[in-house]
Amino acid sequence: MRPVYLFSISSHPDVISINSLEITFLKPIINFSQYDYLIITSKQASKALKQYKAEEYIDIPALCISKQSAKSYENLGAKVLDVGEGYGDRLIERIKKYPKESKWLYLRAKVIASDFVTICNSDGYNIDEAVVYESGCSQEILTCEVKEDAVLIFTSPSSLECFLQTHTISKRSKVIVIGKTTAKAVPKGIDYYISEQTTIESCLSLAKNL
Repeated sequence: MRPVYLFSISSHPDVISINSLEITFLKPIINFSQYDYLIITSKQASKALKQYKAEEYIDIPALCISKQSAKSYENLGAKVLDVGEGYGDRLIERIKKYPKESKWLYLRAKVIASDFVTICNSDGYNIDEAVVYESGCSQEILTCEVKEDAVLIFTSPSSLECFLQTHTISKRSKVIVIGKTTAKAVPKGIDYYISEQTTIESCLSLAKNL
Protein backbone atom coordinates (compact mmCIF):
# COMPACT_ATOMS: atom_id res chain seq x y z
CA MET A 1 0.00 0.00 0.00
CA ARG A 2 1.03 3.57 -0.58
CA PRO A 3 2.05 5.48 2.56
CA VAL A 4 -0.59 8.05 3.54
CA TYR A 5 0.42 11.43 4.97
CA LEU A 6 -2.08 13.67 6.74
CA PHE A 7 -1.12 17.36 6.81
CA SER A 8 -3.32 18.88 9.49
CA ILE A 9 -3.38 20.27 13.02
CA SER A 10 -5.29 17.09 13.88
CA SER A 11 -3.73 13.63 13.88
CA HIS A 12 -5.03 10.16 13.04
CA PRO A 13 -3.59 6.81 14.18
CA ASP A 14 -4.01 5.11 10.78
CA VAL A 15 -1.74 7.45 8.83
CA ILE A 16 1.50 9.43 9.08
CA SER A 17 0.33 12.63 10.74
CA ILE A 18 2.28 15.83 10.10
CA ASN A 19 1.32 18.82 12.22
CA SER A 20 1.14 21.50 9.55
CA LEU A 21 0.58 24.72 11.47
CA GLU A 22 1.70 26.53 14.60
CA ILE A 23 -1.23 28.37 16.15
CA THR A 24 -0.90 31.63 18.10
CA PHE A 25 -3.97 32.73 20.02
CA LEU A 26 -4.83 36.42 20.24
CA LYS A 27 -7.12 38.14 22.72
CA PRO A 28 -8.70 41.29 21.29
CA ILE A 29 -11.10 43.23 23.51
CA ILE A 30 -14.62 42.01 22.72
CA ASN A 31 -17.92 43.23 24.11
CA PHE A 32 -19.88 40.03 23.62
CA SER A 33 -23.05 41.55 25.07
CA GLN A 34 -23.77 43.48 21.87
CA TYR A 35 -24.06 40.36 19.69
CA ASP A 36 -26.98 38.05 19.00
CA TYR A 37 -24.95 35.31 17.32
CA LEU A 38 -21.36 34.15 16.84
CA ILE A 39 -19.84 32.60 13.71
CA ILE A 40 -17.35 29.76 14.28
CA THR A 41 -15.45 28.33 11.32
CA SER A 42 -12.76 26.30 13.10
CA LYS A 43 -11.96 24.47 16.33
CA GLN A 44 -9.25 27.06 16.93
CA ALA A 45 -11.88 29.79 17.33
CA SER A 46 -13.51 27.81 20.13
CA LYS A 47 -10.12 27.28 21.77
CA ALA A 48 -9.51 31.03 21.59
CA LEU A 49 -12.76 31.63 23.49
CA LYS A 50 -11.26 29.87 26.51
CA GLN A 51 -9.22 33.05 27.07
CA TYR A 52 -12.44 34.88 27.96
CA LYS A 53 -14.81 34.41 30.86
CA ALA A 54 -17.40 31.81 29.91
CA GLU A 55 -20.30 33.93 31.13
CA GLU A 56 -19.42 36.54 28.52
CA TYR A 57 -20.25 34.31 25.53
CA ILE A 58 -21.86 31.11 26.80
CA ASP A 59 -25.43 32.23 26.08
CA ILE A 60 -24.72 33.37 22.52
CA PRO A 61 -25.71 30.73 19.93
CA ALA A 62 -23.15 30.13 17.19
CA LEU A 63 -23.45 29.41 13.50
CA CYS A 64 -20.76 26.78 12.92
CA ILE A 65 -19.25 25.89 9.56
CA SER A 66 -19.19 22.12 10.15
CA LYS A 67 -20.06 19.35 12.57
CA GLN A 68 -16.51 19.43 13.93
CA SER A 69 -16.58 23.15 14.67
CA ALA A 70 -20.06 22.76 16.19
CA LYS A 71 -18.79 20.04 18.51
CA SER A 72 -15.90 22.24 19.62
CA TYR A 73 -18.34 25.03 20.55
CA GLU A 74 -20.70 22.65 22.32
CA ASN A 75 -17.77 21.30 24.32
CA LEU A 76 -17.47 24.75 25.85
CA GLY A 77 -21.01 24.34 27.18
CA ALA A 78 -22.47 26.71 24.60
CA LYS A 79 -25.35 26.26 22.14
CA VAL A 80 -25.16 25.86 18.38
CA LEU A 81 -27.52 27.96 16.25
CA ASP A 82 -27.00 26.13 12.95
CA VAL A 83 -24.40 23.99 11.19
CA GLY A 84 -23.10 24.65 7.69
CA GLU A 85 -21.78 22.32 5.01
CA GLY A 86 -18.08 22.90 5.57
CA TYR A 87 -17.60 25.88 3.24
CA GLY A 88 -17.43 29.55 4.17
CA ASP A 89 -19.27 30.69 1.06
CA ARG A 90 -22.20 28.40 1.88
CA LEU A 91 -22.70 30.21 5.21
CA ILE A 92 -24.24 33.09 3.31
CA GLU A 93 -27.54 31.29 2.77
CA ARG A 94 -27.62 30.29 6.44
CA ILE A 95 -27.07 33.85 7.61
CA LYS A 96 -29.78 35.15 5.32
CA LYS A 97 -32.34 33.04 7.17
CA TYR A 98 -32.11 35.51 10.04
CA PRO A 99 -33.26 39.14 10.29
CA LYS A 100 -30.88 41.79 9.01
CA GLU A 101 -31.22 43.50 12.39
CA SER A 102 -29.32 40.62 14.01
CA LYS A 103 -25.77 41.41 15.13
CA TRP A 104 -23.14 38.77 14.38
CA LEU A 105 -19.53 38.36 15.46
CA TYR A 106 -17.21 36.26 13.31
CA LEU A 107 -14.33 34.85 15.37
CA ARG A 108 -11.69 34.29 12.72
CA ALA A 109 -8.09 33.63 11.82
CA LYS A 110 -5.83 36.44 10.65
CA VAL A 111 -5.84 34.98 7.12
CA ILE A 112 -9.09 33.56 5.76
CA ALA A 113 -10.11 31.98 2.47
CA SER A 114 -13.74 33.13 2.15
CA ASP A 115 -15.21 36.62 1.78
CA PHE A 116 -18.71 35.69 2.96
CA VAL A 117 -18.67 38.51 5.53
CA THR A 118 -18.08 41.17 2.87
CA ILE A 119 -20.85 39.73 0.73
CA CYS A 120 -23.35 39.63 3.60
CA ASN A 121 -22.50 43.11 4.89
CA SER A 122 -22.86 44.57 1.39
CA ASP A 123 -26.37 43.11 1.37
CA GLY A 124 -27.31 44.91 4.59
CA TYR A 125 -26.38 42.33 7.21
CA ASN A 126 -24.42 43.30 10.31
CA ILE A 127 -21.34 41.14 10.89
CA ASP A 128 -18.33 42.27 12.89
CA GLU A 129 -15.03 40.39 12.84
CA ALA A 130 -12.50 39.65 15.58
CA VAL A 131 -9.13 38.06 14.80
CA VAL A 132 -8.62 35.60 17.63
CA TYR A 133 -5.79 33.49 16.25
CA GLU A 134 -3.17 33.32 13.53
CA SER A 135 -1.27 30.42 12.05
CA GLY A 136 2.18 29.91 10.64
CA CYS A 137 3.97 26.98 9.04
CA SER A 138 5.32 24.42 11.49
CA GLN A 139 8.90 23.19 11.32
CA GLU A 140 7.48 19.69 11.06
CA ILE A 141 5.83 20.31 7.71
CA LEU A 142 8.73 22.34 6.37
CA THR A 143 11.31 19.64 7.10
CA CYS A 144 9.35 16.39 6.70
CA GLU A 145 10.46 13.76 4.20
CA VAL A 146 7.73 12.33 1.98
CA LYS A 147 7.96 9.29 -0.28
CA GLU A 148 7.28 9.98 -3.96
CA ASP A 149 4.51 7.40 -4.32
CA ALA A 150 2.59 8.62 -1.25
CA VAL A 151 -0.99 9.73 -0.77
CA LEU A 152 -0.95 13.34 0.48
CA ILE A 153 -3.99 14.61 2.39
CA PHE A 154 -4.31 18.38 2.92
CA THR A 155 -6.99 19.71 5.25
CA SER A 156 -6.64 23.44 4.62
CA PRO A 157 -5.21 25.85 2.05
CA SER A 158 -2.55 26.81 4.61
CA SER A 159 -1.34 23.24 5.06
CA LEU A 160 -0.89 22.89 1.30
CA GLU A 161 0.81 26.27 0.94
CA CYS A 162 3.21 25.44 3.79
CA PHE A 163 4.09 22.09 2.24
CA LEU A 164 4.84 23.72 -1.10
CA GLN A 165 7.26 26.17 0.51
CA THR A 166 9.86 23.44 0.81
CA HIS A 167 8.51 20.54 -1.26
CA THR A 168 7.29 19.74 -4.73
CA ILE A 169 4.52 17.24 -5.41
CA SER A 170 5.73 14.21 -7.33
CA LYS A 171 3.72 13.02 -10.32
CA ARG A 172 3.70 9.63 -8.61
CA SER A 173 1.84 11.04 -5.59
CA LYS A 174 -1.91 11.11 -5.11
CA VAL A 175 -3.31 14.34 -3.65
CA ILE A 176 -6.50 14.52 -1.60
CA VAL A 177 -7.97 17.82 -0.39
CA ILE A 178 -10.66 18.13 2.24
CA GLY A 179 -12.95 20.43 0.27
CA LYS A 180 -13.41 22.95 -2.51
CA THR A 181 -11.71 25.78 -0.61
CA THR A 182 -8.51 23.75 -0.17
CA ALA A 183 -8.77 22.62 -3.79
CA LYS A 184 -8.37 26.24 -4.90
CA ALA A 185 -4.85 26.22 -3.42
CA VAL A 186 -3.68 23.28 -5.55
CA PRO A 187 -1.19 24.48 -8.20
CA LYS A 188 -2.18 24.20 -11.83
CA GLY A 189 -1.12 20.95 -13.41
CA ILE A 190 -1.51 18.90 -10.23
CA ASP A 191 -4.30 16.34 -10.28
CA TYR A 192 -6.25 15.94 -7.05
CA TYR A 193 -9.27 14.31 -5.46
CA ILE A 194 -11.84 16.11 -3.27
CA SER A 195 -13.29 14.25 -0.29
CA GLU A 196 -17.04 13.70 -0.33
CA GLN A 197 -17.40 15.36 3.06
CA THR A 198 -15.24 17.97 4.76
CA THR A 199 -13.90 15.53 7.35
CA ILE A 200 -10.62 13.70 7.84
CA GLU A 201 -12.49 10.39 7.94
CA SER A 202 -13.91 11.11 4.49
CA CYS A 203 -10.41 11.86 3.20
CA LEU A 204 -9.09 8.58 4.65
CA SER A 205 -11.95 6.63 3.12
CA LEU A 206 -11.06 8.10 -0.26
CA ALA A 207 -7.36 7.31 0.26
CA LYS A 208 -8.15 3.63 0.88
CA ASN A 209 -9.87 3.42 -2.50
CA LEU A 210 -7.10 4.97 -4.57
